[in-house]
Amino acid sequence: MPDISTTSKPGYSLVITGAPYVSQAPATAHAFCQTLLETGHKIDLVFLYGDGVHLASALNTPPSDETDWTSRWQALAGEHQITPVVCIASALRRGLLNDEEARRYEKPAANLANGFAIAGLGEWVQAVTSSDRVVYFHGGA
Repeated sequence: MPDISTTSKPGYSLVITGAPYVSQAPATAHAFCQTLLETGHKIDLVFLYGDGVHLASALNTPPSDETDWTSRWQALAGEHQITPVVCIASALRRGLLNDEEARRYEKPAANLANGFAIAGLGEWVQAVTSSDRVVYFHGGA
């Protein structure tokens, strides 16, 4: 039997597929991620896919009486040196661009929020194969 005191806690990869203000996925994932970090677990990757990429938009401007989930995720990620990764295909389909993609597609501006990065599914596959646990936060029924 392994010595529990020296056994490391599992690492997690999280996938968020639900958009903020349309689903509870970003809020639930944030609470889950925060709890994992507070209890000493490692977050290997936070991957935004499908409509979940809307969480990474610098243009999200919720009313003052609603939670700004983009800012909340930026704060949590910054505090724990996590860079949430946005699926490039999902981002492009939804008009979400970093500086490089805005230049490539000759668009007038980038709108990816600070602290988020755009990458391909390869990064996701690598995290899935190295993480102990993968948890999905879906936006739909």
